[in-house]
Amino acid sequence: MRKQSAIGALTALAVPTFTALGLSLGAAFAFDDAQYPDFSGEWLGVRPPVGGQPGFDPYKPWGLGQQAPLTPEYQKVLEASVADQAAGGQGNWRTGADCLPPGMPGMMTAFQAMEIIVLPETTYVRIDHAHDSHRRIYTDGRDWPTNVERSFMGYSIGRWIDEKGDGHYTTLEAETRFLRGPRSLDPSGLPVHADNQSIVKERIYLDQATPGLLHDDITLIDHAYTRPWTVHKTYRRDPAPYPTWLEYPCSGDQELIKIGKETYYRGGDDNLMPTRKDQPPPDLRYFKSGEVKPMQH
Repeated sequence: MRKQSAIGALTALAVPTFTALGLSLGAAFAFDDAQYPDFSGEWLGVRPPVGGQPGFDPYKPWGLGQQAPLTPEYQKVLEASVADQAAGGQGNWRTGADCLPPGMPGMMTAFQAMEIIVLPETTYVRIDHAHDSHRRIYTDGRDWPTNVERSFMGYSIGRWIDEKGDGHYTTLEAETRFLRGPRSLDPSGLPVHADNQSIVKERIYLDQATPGLLHDDITLIDHAYTRPWTVHKTYRRDPAPYPTWLEYPCSGDQELIKIGKETYYRGGDDNLMPTRKDQPPPDLRYFKSGEVKPMQH
C-alpha cells in the first residue's frame, strides 16, 4: 500500500482511536529491509595514492592529470582554473570562497562522511560538505516531472535491481537531471557545461568480495565532454559502532573573503591579506578615510 493512499484513506474515514491510527500507519510504513542491501553506517571515500586533492576520477591525479574527455573550449576552462590556482586564486572551484555546494556528481567524491538511508520509496544520500548536501533518489516508480526547480543536487529517479534473481536487491541504479550551476567536478575546477544539461547515471552496490566496501559507477553525460565519461568511486564503512559525524559549516569556518572579483584571506590577526602576488587591494570607494596604504606582500 502506498503511504499517500493509506494516509488519505485514514483521513477520509476519520479513524477516531489512536490505536487504530497507529496500527494502520505501522502497516503502511513497514517494509522488509532484508530485501535491500545494507547501506547503513558511515561511509568514507577511499583515496588511492595518486597525489593532490581527490579528483573526480579518484584513480588519476587531479587537474590536467584527470585526462578528462573535454571539448577544446572546456579544456581551456580547466587550464585557466589550474593556472589561477597555481597563482593563489580559487579557479573554477566555487565551493571554496563562495561556499557553494559541489553539486552532482562532484559531491559523490564524498569529501566528508556519507550516509545512505534506504526506504522503499526513497533512498536518501546525506553528505555534510560546504552545507548539508542531501539527495533524494525516488524509487517509487514515478516518471520525470514536467516542471521542477533546478538544484545543485538535481532530481534523481532510481530503481532497485535483483541481479541474482533470489528476491534480494543488490544494486541501486539512479539517473539525475535538472541540475543547476555553477558546478565543477573536483577542487581543480574540472568544469561542466554552463547550460546545466548534465545527466548523471549511477550504479551503487556493495563489494561482493570485501565486506565494508561500497561502489558507485558514475557516468556523466555533459555537453562540455566529447563522450560520456565513466568513473568508479569506492567508499569504506567506518567500523566504529558509534562513528563520529563532524559538522562542516562552510560559512562559519571560512577564512577566504570574496570582494568583487577578488578573493582575500583573513589572517590570524583579523586583517585582510592577499592570496596571490601583486593582488590589488579591495575597492574602498564607499569608505571615508584618509590615505589608503597599499597592502604589504
